[in-house]
Amino acid sequence: MYFASDNAGPAHPKVMEALVAANDGYAMGYGADDIMGDVRARIREVFEAPDAMVHLVATGTAANSILLATMAQPWETIFCSPMAHIHEDECNAPEFYSGAKLSLVPAENAKITPAALRASLEAEQTRGVHGPQRGPLSITQITEKGTVYSVDEIAALTTVAREFGITTHLDGARFANALVSLDCTPAEMTWKAGVDAVSFGGTKNGLLGVEACILFNPDLAWEFELRRKRGGHLFSKHRYLSAQMQAYLADDLWLDMARAANAACARLTEGLRQSNTVELAYQPQGNVIFFSAPRALHQRMLDAGATYYVMGGDVTKGDTDERLTGRLVCDWSMTDAGVDSFLALLHG
Repeated sequence: MYFASDNAGPAHPKVMEALVAANDGYAMGYGADDIMGDVRARIREVFEAPDAMVHLVATGTAANSILLATMAQPWETIFCSPMAHIHEDECNAPEFYSGAKLSLVPAENAKITPAALRASLEAEQTRGVHGPQRGPLSITQITEKGTVYSVDEIAALTTVAREFGITTHLDGARFANALVSLDCTPAEMTWKAGVDAVSFGGTKNGLLGVEACILFNPDLAWEFELRRKRGGHLFSKHRYLSAQMQAYLADDLWLDMARAANAACARLTEGLRQSNTVELAYQPQGNVIFFSAPRALHQRMLDAGATYYVMGGDVTKGDTDERLTGRLVCDWSMTDAGVDSFLALLHG
């Protein structure tokens, strides 16, 4: 009954096997290993982008921050949702690496709308040399509230961004979960919809710790490489990153794991809907659920061994009827038995 985070789940056995295999003998360092060549070719194939720049880092924060630093100048501002991971959960790393600031665009169901983006863009870059200039847009897919931008919604946002001469970054920590939810191709959800760069996540979806940084404009490749090195995120024994990503992409393992996580989430959602005391905060579209329930119910679930985050108050103190928000996240390894045990406890 572990639903705290998909970060907490195990790595897939095939990934572990790939690491053991990569550990045999010697390999060139710093991304010059043969496995990385295969990874780069495979990602270009998957994204239908033969000229894309592809490099690996170990964390999502590094992926987002170094990509945005490559896309933004220090005198610019990066536009994002108030719920964006780059705003709430990265300790100002995007600002640290880029020198730029973040401007928060109002969001509905954690998603930026074209009208809100346009208003924010029009309000910025109005003071000449005295104020920040417009920099890239960053959108999160899946959002931090478990909602998903449709392909058309992404395209509408990038259209507005291009009108103002700015680029678009997609934080895809849960990229695979969004993709299988939309039943589209990686190209359709990214560059065909106007996205310029992607943090292609693997850590939340069955890897030990690897994210692919993809820039569809190869002219930015060298700057990214310099920033990655200068920022301390170029691994010397890089083959251990490459091996994880190679296994991730082989035989569509990445999609199989995302489908499993999303299916577990759908099963969990259906069970939650059967409860008279639980209310869903958002319509779950991937592998993340936010729900409200009385403090007493949260306390009972946690005391009985369920593991998940409760937000907005101390679950051990206060009015037992006060409603608090819980977050449930399913990873690839969540079983039907695990979901059903949670639901049996909920309805018990």
